[in-house]
Amino acid sequence: MSNGQTQADKQLSEEHLQENLAKIKHKIVVISGKGGVGKSTVSVNLAYGLALQGKKVGILDVDLHGPSIAKMLGIENKKLEVSDDGVRAKPIRIVNNLYAITLASMLQNPDDPVIWRGPLKIGAIKQFLSDINWPELDYLIVDCPPGTGDEPLSAIQTIGNMDGAIIVSTPQDVALLDARKSIRFAEMLKVPVIGLIENMAGFKCPHCGEIIDIFAGNGVKKAAEDFSVPILGSIPIDPNIVNTGDEGRPYIYDFGKLDAAKVMQEITKKVIASIE
Repeated sequence: MSNGQTQADKQLSEEHLQENLAKIKHKIVVISGKGGVGKSTVSVNLAYGLALQGKKVGILDVDLHGPSIAKMLGIENKKLEVSDDGVRAKPIRIVNNLYAITLASMLQNPDDPVIWRGPLKIGAIKQFLSDINWPELDYLIVDCPPGTGDEPLSAIQTIGNMDGAIIVSTPQDVALLDARKSIRFAEMLKVPVIGLIENMAGFKCPHCGEIIDIFAGNGVKKAAEDFSVPILGSIPIDPNIVNTGDEGRPYIYDFGKLDAAKVMQEITKKVIASIE
């Protein structure tokens, strides 16, 4: 390939990127300081929650080494299809107003690890935003891996003008360290912090109704106070959240009358109020 062709390809990719970003009204990044806090669960249910509010939503999964969005959305075996322009692929449609892109849909074998260094990961994230023909969206939810490394940094810098960051943590005091780093990460990148979500916040005994604080602590509350950011909600532990995630079903819809789903619904409304 000649240098002229390479430059032309880069220019076309940049044009597609700007065209896609212009079609997305609001962009939210969901981050966490540590793994295992339920960040992808929050991303999926927030996306469904926004869709249930009549918004047109996209989920961009940039957790390249451990993409779980495909399983949670029930699209593990679905592959990308060519869009109407005949050149670029289109995101996978989950329901009428919910779309997703995840590396899991592009792997030949779901058991194969993704062994990539920084430049490859940065390039892949940019391709998700330029080489995919996204529809017009009210919201794009970017689900990131834990930490403050290549993936969240690349997604935020590529998208630019992020409407805000949502930080997910669990209640225990050790989570304080990670939540604080995530808040500072967002601040350093000039991304407004919409708020913190405290996940796995207590478990209601099915026999006596007593609330048991399995992950006891005040880490999230302390971080919220120190950095003057709101807590959007505290989601209690519910085994149905795990089951619906494994089955690729929306917990916020299937179990909409349970306590955790009601908290998720309130979080969704707060996010809309904060941004719109």
